[in-house]
Amino acid sequence: MARYQVILAYDGTHFFGSQRQANSRTVQGDLEKALRQLGWSGRSVLLAGRTDTGVHAAGQVASFDLGWQHADGDLLRALNANLPADVAVREISIASPEFHPRFDATSRRYIYRLFCEPVRDPLRETFAWRVWPQINTDTIKKTAALFVGQHDFASYGTPPRTGSPAKRGSNTVRTVMSSSWKQVGDEWHYEVQANAFLYHMVRRLVYVQVAVAQGKVSDETVAGSLAGQVEGLEQSELPTGLAPAHGLTLVEVTYPSEISSGHID
Repeated sequence: MARYQVILAYDGTHFFGSQRQANSRTVQGDLEKALRQLGWSGRSVLLAGRTDTGVHAAGQVASFDLGWQHADGDLLRALNANLPADVAVREISIASPEFHPRFDATSRRYIYRLFCEPVRDPLRETFAWRVWPQINTDTIKKTAALFVGQHDFASYGTPPRTGSPAKRGSNTVRTVMSSSWKQVGDEWHYEVQANAFLYHMVRRLVYVQVAVAQGKVSDETVAGSLAGQVEGLEQSELPTGLAPAHGLTLVEVTYPSEISSGHID
């Protein structure tokens, strides 16, 4: 019996999120079904974090214990043979017996994609948010930089209801390591990395930044919303709403260097 760490990629379009639900299709549910075909008898696969309905992933991390009697390299191929086309195990490795993909993580990185067009584009809108009117790109870059550092993000999400005591309850302070926009072709990609995220935090950050870049709210309002609870100031009003889930992808979960293992080809 060994603990395995896998990196999952999935198109979230037809999933009701990553976490197992009784009557809905989820990434965790499909992975557990594939594992049972290989003799797994565990109660639950562990995931690095939850993704919402419609959110995609290129770097979701999961772990499970399995007594695998064949060559290690065959496990990746066997899992993918039993998984549907919209989810795949991209990498697999042996982890320490104590490894937990969620509680051991030091950061998570997301990318949000959007493009500006007045007319819908059905072939692109599975993975990117079509925004109109046009955004001011200098403004949105300036606004993104405001989120870097340790802030109270109470205006941008809610704390998890489950998990370790340190990440449960009313604490909404998070540390953002990077927050920036870059142009890729005619799209704009927002990349954000933090030690942890609140529920709906990335989609909320994107929505507010787009509102600023369309002239609907000022960046001073955004700065005030971050200062509110940390410095005892009254939080400024922000526009309500979330960027659509389909533009968001979880791309990486990072771990301390001592939590490492051998890659299996």
